[in-house]
Amino acid sequence: MTETRESAGPNGEAHARYAPGTPCWVSLMVHEPAATQDFYGELFGWEFQPGPRQLGPYVRALLNGREVAGIGQLPPDLHLPTAWTPYLASDDVDQTAETVRLCGGTLGVGPLDAAETGRLAICSDPSGAVFGVWQTAEHRTGGLGTPGVPGVPGTPAWNELLTFDSVTVAKFYESVFGYEGQPMVPADLDHVTLYVEGRPVAGIQGVGNALPRERGPHWMTYFEVADTDEALVRLVALGGRILQPARDGAHGRVASVADPEGSRFALVQSPR
Repeated sequence: MTETRESAGPNGEAHARYAPGTPCWVSLMVHEPAATQDFYGELFGWEFQPGPRQLGPYVRALLNGREVAGIGQLPPDLHLPTAWTPYLASDDVDQTAETVRLCGGTLGVGPLDAAETGRLAICSDPSGAVFGVWQTAEHRTGGLGTPGVPGVPGTPAWNELLTFDSVTVAKFYESVFGYEGQPMVPADLDHVTLYVEGRPVAGIQGVGNALPRERGPHWMTYFEVADTDEALVRLVALGGRILQPARDGAHGRVASVADPEGSRFALVQSPR
């Protein structure tokens, strides 16, 4: 992922700010946080510690001491489907939120402060897909936490938007975050890769009517694993579901899955 402006973190480690538009955090809002923590803790080896509570009870997931994701609790009376949500970096979340509105998106939550760590907003694009915007506080670096090293099993590896049509929605994200969008070759594949400073940071895939009727357009987070097939066996034993079996592709061995509450995500074993 694209990072800039390195500096020292609270433990003396070198951390870096994320260039605007770069995915810098992933968060999951669920109905049963304790059971969800058990599931992902067993699947990825995560441990948990309390996080900002501006949106209700919230924990950060840690892997080898590094923060990699967050899990929060939905209000009991809010019957929404659970989903992983990527947060995209911004130097000014208020300005980005206004640009989202001007470009046809919707502001759902915020902008608001998350304790002393930064400022966030939760938005949706014109197709209805939900994403977050994160502005790190001046005295901190990184995203909501300090995401793990890319390529390490148990950490987010990629974010892909599944929507009806890639070109139309790509124009929205390009306008809001300044991405460079490059359609996939061959041209008959409805896919656009989003670039920040020449590096690919996310993808948009148009799947037309193949979108799940109960889900609609949504972002899909890919988590790195050491062995996709072994991870699938563990996932099923923990109560998860396989949506698309493991398959080999240009970016590794990938499977689409869901956790016990139905949150969709993907497992990817990158080429070694």
